[in-house]
Amino acid sequence: MEDSPPHVLVVDDDPVIVKLLELNFRLGGFRVSSATRGDRAVERAIEAVPDAIVLDVTMPGIDGYEVTRILREEHGMVHVPMVLLTAHSEEQTQARGGAQDVVAYVTKPFDPEALVALVRNALASGGSA
Repeated sequence: MEDSPPHVLVVDDDPVIVKLLELNFRLGGFRVSSATRGDRAVERAIEAVPDAIVLDVTMPGIDGYEVTRILREEHGMVHVPMVLLTAHSEEQTQARGGAQDVVAYVTKPFDPEALVALVRNALASGGSA
């Protein structure tokens, strides 16, 4: 269906952040699915490949870096723009995840409206910020 809204998967182990992201992306015109664990994020992305993924770096079990690697390398989602949320400094995050081919690293706390705009821009430009 060509005119359906873009689908974003939001992933964070903090349910408050998940609800905030769900609300802001819905208000921004997106269809939203969510997960609070990395393994569940992989399952949801495989069930219905999203147009974009916003996920936290630090989660118990499978972290955001591993989710990104699994989806890109094992499930071929190289075309799906991914944004990583992190509480770490940009330098620490990029040193660890720079090879993951993500659109952006967004440091917490973040502006939810700016995050929605970042994802919208990445989709409009074919996956880059």
